[in-house]
Amino acid sequence: MEYKKRIIDNELDLKLEAFGATLIVGPKGCGKTTSAKQKAKSYVEFQDEEQRENLLAVAEAAPSKLLIGDKPRLFDEWQDAPKLWGAIRKSVDDLGENGLYILTGSSSKEVATPHTGTLRISKLKMYPMSLYESEESNGSVSLSELFDHPENFDGCISELSVDGLIFAVCRGGWPHSLSNKTDRAKLEVAKDLYRQTYSTDISNIDNTKRNPRWAQEILRSYSRNLCTLAESNTIFGDVKSNFDISQNTFYDYVQALEKLYIIEDIDAWCPAIRSKTAIRSSKKRNLIDPSIAVAAMGLSPQYFNTDFKTLGFLFESLCVRDLKIYSSAFDGDMCYYRDRYGLEADGVLRLNDGRYALIEFKLGAKQIEEGAKHLLEIERLIGQYNQKEKQCPLRLPDLKIVITGTEYGYRRPDGVFVIPIGCLKD
Repeated sequence: MEYKKRIIDNELDLKLEAFGATLIVGPKGCGKTTSAKQKAKSYVEFQDEEQRENLLAVAEAAPSKLLIGDKPRLFDEWQDAPKLWGAIRKSVDDLGENGLYILTGSSSKEVATPHTGTLRISKLKMYPMSLYESEESNGSVSLSELFDHPENFDGCISELSVDGLIFAVCRGGWPHSLSNKTDRAKLEVAKDLYRQTYSTDISNIDNTKRNPRWAQEILRSYSRNLCTLAESNTIFGDVKSNFDISQNTFYDYVQALEKLYIIEDIDAWCPAIRSKTAIRSSKKRNLIDPSIAVAAMGLSPQYFNTDFKTLGFLFESLCVRDLKIYSSAFDGDMCYYRDRYGLEADGVLRLNDGRYALIEFKLGAKQIEEGAKHLLEIERLIGQYNQKEKQCPLRLPDLKIVITGTEYGYRRPDGVFVIPIGCLKD
């Protein structure tokens, strides 16, 4: 199968330029090894059964021998040979060069290392594929270009139909699914990942036996509360109503799912534009990819023909995933804003230079007006706050965007951009 270029490719180039070694982390099945192989000039695969026993013996007795080879040298499933970490760290120090090694491995196994690898081995996080990477977004609107030159935006048209969007939500951004021939086979990938997570990976992550049914119920509750401000006690209560699980055990399971890069909550943006007591600062519940939620709830694309409310939350999760990927090249950070008066911005995308965008995710055209009003009201409150706090003013939003599942994108007279998710790229 032909390699589909990933946005992380350029980030990996930068890491190799800046550090001696790079560790690519992320959920199982997101394409870490495949992308690493595009950059590596030689590699060692510990999952090669014909070589595995010999490689592991060398890694245990003399790990530095495995470092011999053209650079960058890739070690796939490096956790199977944990002594490699120290050997790579020492090699980087001894050689004093960058771009020597790449490490990838299953996120379902955590390894304790004697040294952190700080300033020698840098981490790079990888997500499933965005709609642009899977070629379902036409990429006619560049997020970075929109920040730099918003005046150049003159509208856009998405070719992604509602049915196509629903299927993308259910299938997810898992590279293996794209190579499958039938829709049924493509949907099966996320289902299998979900099953492997609760049945196997949650125990393997730190060699702690965990109850698959408890893990399954936590993922189901998370999925039902996707992109909401559900408290941890609410999710715990869901699980507790069906199983005799303690609160400490519940939090242990959640932490394990975070280590697997399955759970990835969204932090709150908390500027004091109203009284601090009015701001909701709890995390918004989210998963690394909406397809996991679809699998956990046991739904199919056909289900969403009659349930657009649930689809709306899944659409938001997909948009958050894509924006994290698109903004990763310029250190973007996704959060949200909501206060007890009901004023919200589904997303606040902050860049490392201080610029930021207020974003609402609205699946259909009828919701665009409501989303735009929220964004304009937040901007008005920031301006009002700056009138009182002139010594420490807050930056006004650089962009106000309503991201939709619709066909047409345009700029409203009030300055709010309406952009279909099927047009965005980095």
